[in-house]
Amino acid sequence: MAPVRIGVLGCAAIARHRMLPAFAAAADTEVAAVASRDAAQADALAKEYDCRAVHGYAALLRDDTVQAVYVPLPAALHADWVEAALWAGKHVLAEKPLTTDRDRSARLFELAGSLGLALMENVMFIHHSQHARVRQLVADDAIGELRAFQSAFAVPRLPGDDIRYRPELDGGALWDTGVYPVRAALHLLGPGLQVVGATLTRGTGYAVHTAGSALLRSPGGISGQLTFGLDHAYRNAYELWGSTGRITVDRAFTPPADHAPVLRLENRFGPREIRLDPDDQVANTVTAFVAAVHAGAAPRADCLAQADLLHEVLRHAGPMVSSAGWSQAGRIPHPGVALPECDGPSCAHS
Repeated sequence: MAPVRIGVLGCAAIARHRMLPAFAAAADTEVAAVASRDAAQADALAKEYDCRAVHGYAALLRDDTVQAVYVPLPAALHADWVEAALWAGKHVLAEKPLTTDRDRSARLFELAGSLGLALMENVMFIHHSQHARVRQLVADDAIGELRAFQSAFAVPRLPGDDIRYRPELDGGALWDTGVYPVRAALHLLGPGLQVVGATLTRGTGYAVHTAGSALLRSPGGISGQLTFGLDHAYRNAYELWGSTGRITVDRAFTPPADHAPVLRLENRFGPREIRLDPDDQVANTVTAFVAAVHAGAAPRADCLAQADLLHEVLRHAGPMVSSAGWSQAGRIPHPGVALPECDGPSCAHS
């Protein structure tokens, strides 16, 4: 098949450093255009990929030669621009979280389905082979009956103008680092998880929550303890704890393509390390998106379950933060409505 022609809405860091190189390297995708509200910025980035520069996101959506779009904008802008892209007949790969409103996410998937378009949330770590190996170890009884799951993703303090600290762009730890342990729990424990407790904490001087934790329970009684934050010593890991052993995975969510994962298994036979071959989760994500485009649909169950869990974390955390991080919930724009734009250094999502 001919390569899928992809347009990129914005010049965010994750687009420049991860997704654009992956699209350009893949045989089944072609970077067709890069859009920015800053014409000079679009020109500079487009030259790197020998593609067309477009001034403004709406102009790119009007380009009939673009089959699919990648949306790396701040979380508050996802819903409106994803919907606009779907109405324009484009398949969509959108950065996580798809939206910060579970009902809006559900409506977007319904719209995509009605139009025969693929809508995929860009949670890349689930496409890394190390997690399939972990699931196989659990299925092979390497740690006995599963009892508990623990996961943490937190990063050190970022510059004060970073979008993660801006409430008007749906900043906050839950929408950034929090998505990873929540999705990991779904990926490894399966559906039906419930939030039984949660906290979100706003650090001194911040307008958004910068730390959080959640306690989950599976239908079978497995507990899940999740921790996330934006003002911590770096941590990026999960652990599965069973009746006879445990599996620990470091660098679980953002391993570089050349990283050789090491799974640490401790059970009745003693501790050992299982060394795996490197894998490129970004390239694997592009492959999965292309398959969804050709199928005219993308899997949605885990994305919607994730949205439900994020909503429940907010609800359990209480009224202090429950209204922060919601982007115009329930508002459905019609095609042709002018939408806000944001990209460039001040909106560089990574």
